[in-house]
Amino acid sequence: MAQFETLRSGVSGARAAEIDTGLRAHMNKVYGTMSIGMLITAAAAWAISTLTVTSDPSQAVVQLGNGTMLNSFGALIYTTPLRWVVMLAPLAFLFLGWGALMRRANAATVQLGFFAFASFMGLSLSSVFLVFTSFSIVQTFLVTAIAFAGLSLWGYTTKKDLSGMGTFLVMGVIGLLVAMVINMFLQSGPMMMAISAIGLLIFAGLTAYDTQRLKSEYVAHAAHGDQEWLDKAASDGALSLYINFLNMFQFLLMFMGQQE
Repeated sequence: MAQFETLRSGVSGARAAEIDTGLRAHMNKVYGTMSIGMLITAAAAWAISTLTVTSDPSQAVVQLGNGTMLNSFGALIYTTPLRWVVMLAPLAFLFLGWGALMRRANAATVQLGFFAFASFMGLSLSSVFLVFTSFSIVQTFLVTAIAFAGLSLWGYTTKKDLSGMGTFLVMGVIGLLVAMVINMFLQSGPMMMAISAIGLLIFAGLTAYDTQRLKSEYVAHAAHGDQEWLDKAASDGALSLYINFLNMFQFLLMFMGQQE
């Protein structure tokens, strides 16, 4: 990936100033879209978790190990095979649906697709409110937000070319997924903590790398006047950073989360 300065040096002074202004607006839109998506996910997760529990024993269908009682809706999405659909549907959308949406849909539809994905992620993550205290979830979210902001700012401002990290980090994500699948059968606590520590480092690196990548990609496309791509790129960039944030939050929750 070519560095920002190298790409920008190929255009005239007036055009370079225009690209700089456009880049700031573009990155603001990326962060704004990502933030809205994160708020949608948090609100959906909290709302769904409240709809799945009951304090009335007569309405309880399942009682969890921590004493939380699930109503029929909670039992349906957390204890039946439907839980696998809830868990795997976001991954299926990322690997099978997002690319097609980017190729075929207009910018407004791509953004709507991102918000729909964020809503479904709220359903997928709603179970954290049944396991961890609300205070520890909010605390972990704030710590993640501070760390994410620092990493993204560094990725945006650093003169160092981070492109060499890309292949290494992607290989790390693949290895992480394999380890998580294996641990689904082993159910090893120490292995899960090791996975969380490594995963936190990987997605911290991806936050800085993706920020620089989005910056350089914008300049490359803006220099060629690729407006169609630019109209969709904010949602695509928001998705990349959203995934990094969400994974950092989940892995950090393994260390900071206090169980109910």
